Amino acid sequence: MCRPTVVSLFTGAMGLDLGFELEGFRVRVALDIYKWACEVIKANRPHIPVINADIREVPTKAILDVAGLKPGEPTVVTGGPPCQAFSTAGKRLSIEDMRKWKGGDLVFNFIRVVMEAKPRFFVFENVTGLLSAAIRHISFYERVTKKIHELPPETRLGTAFELILDKFRETGYKIKWGVLNAADYGVAQVRKRLFIVGSRDGVDIPFPPRPTHAPPESLELYSGRRPWLTLRDVIWNLRDRDDLEYVPFPSWGKYLKYVPPGGCWVDIPKDLQKEAMGGAYDDPNDPLRRGRRGGRRGFFRRLSWDRPAPTLVTSPVMKATCLCHPDHDRPLSVEEYEVLQGFPEGWVSGLKYIPTRAKYRLLGEAVPVPLARAVARCIKAVL
Repeated sequence: MCRPTVVSLFTGAMGLDLGFELEGFRVRVALDIYKWACEVIKANRPHIPVINADIREVPTKAILDVAGLKPGEPTVVTGGPPCQAFSTAGKRLSIEDMRKWKGGDLVFNFIRVVMEAKPRFFVFENVTGLLSAAIRHISFYERVTKKIHELPPETRLGTAFELILDKFRETGYKIKWGVLNAADYGVAQVRKRLFIVGSRDGVDIPFPPRPTHAPPESLELYSGRRPWLTLRDVIWNLRDRDDLEYVPFPSWGKYLKYVPPGGCWVDIPKDLQKEAMGGAYDDPNDPLRRGRRGGRRGFFRRLSWDRPAPTLVTSPVMKATCLCHPDHDRPLSVEEYEVLQGFPEGWVSGLKYIPTRAKYRLLGEAVPVPLARAVARCIKAVL
């Protein structure tokens, strides 16, 4: 029996692809514009043909030719277009902004390949910020000072997602979508991601996959689930290694010595908080910021051994999304990122010629392998 095939777009570090491989799928081609992603693929899967190019400049026929497939033959097309446009960790862009931004039409090119390659199924992954994106951006202050009915329809939250769903529906595929938390599928990380899956022939994909884990405090509500994995479960054995690869914190890292495991900027001595936070400081005496003190929990965040990690971002040394080790005054290392995302040891960290910051980016953008495998099982169930 022939193995089911994957046409992989926006492949990155292959998190989504490894999940499908573990369920018996064969990746026939991988496409990515980022040269370091292509190096990871070539190093770990030298048999997979790699297209190092901008998807907008590659005809679908060329992708299929490299894969050795014809329209209608791929089992599944997978991909997660770069998510900066919708990420809550960065500047939010609308669909209108995206059309001006050179990477903005990547979502629609994914849909183009699906329409022309005609796979039996597709799996699209992205950040949850896509759910609340608007077609046209307006300022936060303009949004909060007007009533909903006073806003132009294209500026309303969620209109971009509805547009994208409509484009997927125009393909004729039967669509399902949902938000999955990686922690619910055996990943020691609270990482929520949006998935849209489609079936060409109208098959009812059993999506979303059944969760296997739950927060410890909620286990009594979920029969048969295991507790969420924690940092202690997966990276404890790395804590004393002195050869780990990481980018040191900038000068503001000196304040982390005041923060206990599980803490953040509010644990810094009060007389140092304003100095540490700079322009992000919430002055309790400022009436415009009243009630906001205690927010911004990502600032000067030190992780806890007894909880999952928060979402791993593309750099652990940003002040607002700090990912400090529970015991050491350093960020999580590349090796710890790798384990927390479910990759095999050395998958990215072992490639010494790839810059450290590029490794963080590759791992921070990836779909955790156990989560990808859970989604792959949904497709496998209806083959």
